[in-house]
Amino acid sequence: MAKLIALYKQPEDKAAFDEHYFNTHAPITKKIPGLKEMNVTKFVGTPMGKESDYYLMCEMVYESHNALKAGLKSDEGKASGKDLMSFAGSLVTLMIGEDVDE
Repeated sequence: MAKLIALYKQPEDKAAFDEHYFNTHAPITKKIPGLKEMNVTKFVGTPMGKESDYYLMCEMVYESHNALKAGLKSDEGKASGKDLMSFAGSLVTLMIGEDVDE
């Protein structure tokens, strides 16, 4: 399994971010070929009771690194990337990871 992880900093306008993310961006992303699972976490604070530096995280799970790469190169993957940069390019950090069995 391979994961593409998108970590978003706090947006200035959370309502506008949520509107675009959940009603435009997520539906585009869910169409990427090879995407097995998409898990979104909204951060509500830190253990110290403060606001987190980060607002939202999305984990997109693929069968393999090759499936992830192929998905990103697809028309749907390109559309998702283009949309991402248009509304959250300055907020997002993207990482590729894999689960570790201990």
